Amino acid sequence: MSELTTIARPYAKAAFELAVEKGAIESWNDMLFFAGHVASNEQASTILAGLPTATAQAELFINLCGEQLNEQGQNLVKVMAENGRLIALPEVAHLFSALKADYEKEIDIDVISATPLAATQQESLVAALEKRFARKVKLNCSEDATVVGGLIIKAGDTVIDGSLRGKLNRLATTLQS
Repeated sequence: MSELTTIARPYAKAAFELAVEKGAIESWNDMLFFAGHVASNEQASTILAGLPTATAQAELFINLCGEQLNEQGQNLVKVMAENGRLIALPEVAHLFSALKADYEKEIDIDVISATPLAATQQESLVAALEKRFARKVKLNCSEDATVVGGLIIKAGDTVIDGSLRGKLNRLATTLQS
């Protein structure tokens, strides 16, 4: 996985810089998302791998995507095919999306609670998290009965465990040491 990330990063950065320059971040995001799905399709991958040249692979891939790719998107596909990197397109789409979120100062936050959060709870949580992270927050709420009470908040590498289960585990660890 990290190898694909290393391969995909320069392509994602180049595509993102071009998208910012052209003012077309959203269309590039959609285009790469679609191309990433085509590249991750098993049947398409098998057929593409059986083609003898990079040019043939690029042409077939562009035909599979149809009108979803603009001229610059087609050029990206051709360059990636010439370098044998079409397999990295899903990761390019993922990295591009992360660059977009960073550029737009957005952050996706996973919130796990024992029971569903009410709309007012979600609103106050969004306000507090926007203040804490200085970014626009998008909540992804889920329920897990093992949390017992409280919340577990995951934002990138940051985890805030305010759950009753987490507090009991920390208490047990403290008592044992």
